[in-house]
Amino acid sequence: QVQLVESGGGLVQAGGSLRLSCAVSGRTFSTYTMGWFRQAPGKERRFVAAINWGGISTYYADSAKGRFTISRDNAKNTVYLQMNSLTPEDTAVYYCAAQTRTIVTIQNPYEYDYWGQGTQVTVSS
Repeated sequence: QVQLVESGGGLVQAGGSLRLSCAVSGRTFSTYTMGWFRQAPGKERRFVAAINWGGISTYYADSAKGRFTISRDNAKNTVYLQMNSLTPEDTAVYYCAAQTRTIVTIQNPYEYDYWGQGTQVTVSS
């Protein structure tokens, strides 16, 4: 059983920054593909960023490129999402996700088997 707990969300003004954290329980965390997704009320869950088990390859939604950075610390079983230059369009619940097996389409939420409870990010204008 893999447990994920997100933290770091909150209220921030447009142009500001937040860093989200996802603490993962699992003895083989270093082998997990980790992703961040977000979902606004009434909207579908959408891919934000992902990082592979080695931390070498990262993937970003077009909306995140140049503003967000995903990273992982395998020693701490933690994945991070640094978000800069935030806009009101970034307002959503952000979810951390994990998959222990090979992922073919990394931006597909159905490729992930484990999810955190989410952390709210609200960006005011």
